[in-house]
Amino acid sequence: MSGFWKYAQEDPDALSVVDPNRGEYTAGEVLARANQMVHALRAVGLQKGDTVAAVLPNGVNPMWVYLAALQAGWYYVPINYRLSPAEIAYILQDSEAKAFVSDEGFSDVVIAAADEAGIPASARLGTNVAGFGSLMDALDAQPTTMPADRSTGAAMHYTSGTTGRPKGVKRALAQIDPDTAAELFSLLLGLFGIQQRDGNVHLSTSPNYHTAVTTFAGNALHMGHAVVFMDKWDPAEALRLIEKYNCTHTHMVPTQFKRMLQLPEDVKSKADVSAMKWAIHAAAPCPVDVKKAMLAWWGPVIWEYYAATEGGGTIASPEDWMKYPGTVGKTWPISELKITDDDGNRVETGTPGTVWMRMSSGTDFEYKGDKAKTDDSHDAEGYFTVGDIGYLNEDEFLFLCDRKSDMIIAGGVNIYPAEIEGEILSHPLVADVAVFGIPDEDMGEAIKAVVQAEEGVAADDALRTAIMDHLRDRLGKYKWPRSIDFVDELPREPTGKLLKRKLRDPYWEGRDRAI
Repeated sequence: MSGFWKYAQEDPDALSVVDPNRGEYTAGEVLARANQMVHALRAVGLQKGDTVAAVLPNGVNPMWVYLAALQAGWYYVPINYRLSPAEIAYILQDSEAKAFVSDEGFSDVVIAAADEAGIPASARLGTNVAGFGSLMDALDAQPTTMPADRSTGAAMHYTSGTTGRPKGVKRALAQIDPDTAAELFSLLLGLFGIQQRDGNVHLSTSPNYHTAVTTFAGNALHMGHAVVFMDKWDPAEALRLIEKYNCTHTHMVPTQFKRMLQLPEDVKSKADVSAMKWAIHAAAPCPVDVKKAMLAWWGPVIWEYYAATEGGGTIASPEDWMKYPGTVGKTWPISELKITDDDGNRVETGTPGTVWMRMSSGTDFEYKGDKAKTDDSHDAEGYFTVGDIGYLNEDEFLFLCDRKSDMIIAGGVNIYPAEIEGEILSHPLVADVAVFGIPDEDMGEAIKAVVQAEEGVAADDALRTAIMDHLRDRLGKYKWPRSIDFVDELPREPTGKLLKRKLRDPYWEGRDRAI
């Protein structure tokens, strides 16, 4: 049987977590702290079904809370540290958090958030956070023994809130023991062919509040793998860690691929990435040229999948993708997929429509406190959608076009920004790009591109001309941007998620979009 708690007892001296600031931890040390966390939070009143929230840096601390919640029957809510105090307070209140764990690096936001949310002083634990009890003292006061009355908990992540306030994706707690549940957790990594133990090491490159980060790092621990955390993205540091710890799998986003590809040739040529067998990516469309370059550099180890916090999904092996460039793969063995038009009818092969998914287990979820949104995201057959548009080819491989809310309708024609972004991003002088629709009296919407130039490149009319020349033989004229603006940096989450609404919404203030 797999599961972190079992592995840690069998091999307590094995390397388990590499914290970017605190060094290396053995499985026995992580297990001891996770057990103490259960006892400490129970001492402040947490009971089965309650919620513990956290604003923590990457490293061992969030793993203590995660592993505690999953064996004590609690919901674990990791919160984005980039949010304002009011936004954090909203999540604390909405999730009904009974305890809040944080770190001194976030004192400027978490103190005000805890006050606004009404978290009792006794339920605040942190490291050098004013008004929070000492986390380390609370843990040290507790035994390291496995807690009694263990039950399965779950992570409850909050969506990014592209429309309205974020909502927690909540699932009923499994009525099975935590060790059995841990066995099921390993199914995700197993989809990629990753085996238990086997000397595998996971490199975690993005903030822990992101669903995929919690899932992949947590599942790696449950499969007996070590997890190496980065506290901020640095492409050269990622290569160093892969080589030092012989990292065999990682989870990245396309932006990180592009940053690594931009490293000097001598840095790339000296990097030993031979241990890497599964460089898994998702979260945003990956330009074809970027992925081809990564495959040429790292070899056939670049895997892709499509899923959401709500569930999934599809998977594309390197071989699948090389056969069908641009695909996000075929359905998981535990999943089903369909494409429908606006009336809910299935569309023909090759026709874009709304992507719906259904899983054989773990699909029943609700957006906490929002029955209307929950109902709107599901259909009568039990499928759910997050609003993505895509199509299936003749071999049932899925290709994504865009998020429905990002689709541009110009003169009655549907235009997908992701396609345009991919082509612009393939220009060597472009570092990043966002494409979206702005109001147009004649066509309804016009295509605008906002471009971040590569460092040292002048953002001027010459670059605009170069971009447009680049697009002429790559896209139909109706897909060409009608205007190109330049910014120093596009608004992205550390996870790589583009906050397009921050660029688009000012143009639509006081107006209604058609979609």
